[in-house]
Amino acid sequence: MAQRTNEEVIHAYIRALTENDAEALASLRDPDWFVDYPQSSERIRGHANERAIADNYPGGIPEVDAGRIVGSEDRWVVTPSFTFERIAGGGETWWSEGRARYPDGSLWHIVSMYRLHDGRIAREITYWALPFDAPAWRAGWVEPIEPD
Repeated sequence: MAQRTNEEVIHAYIRALTENDAEALASLRDPDWFVDYPQSSERIRGHANERAIADNYPGGIPEVDAGRIVGSEDRWVVTPSFTFERIAGGGETWWSEGRARYPDGSLWHIVSMYRLHDGRIAREITYWALPFDAPAWRAGWVEPIEPD
């Protein structure tokens, strides 16, 4: 069987997350996998700890709706000072955007960054955000968008 591309791994991983498929997640995670939640200053180290959290989540784990997965081939850019910087939007670095509905009915936006190593997810960083009403003072310069 041919080894999956990183893009195929990411798509399988997002599918496993949305389906809460613990077995698939375990097979797609590096043995040293961890996820950081910067907003709550937490790190979950290891698949077993993440599953224990999922299994003990009050009211049941939130329903996740995957939005989009962002990635492209690696490329190099030149800054105004003519130094080269690598912008990775593919290869081993991918982003996803989605939403999660919690047992209390609240809908949160989720943005995650994934780092792969040897064809498996090695590290994640996830940001959670509640929607909020736009301030009235910006109304003259913005247009409303409908949520997906």
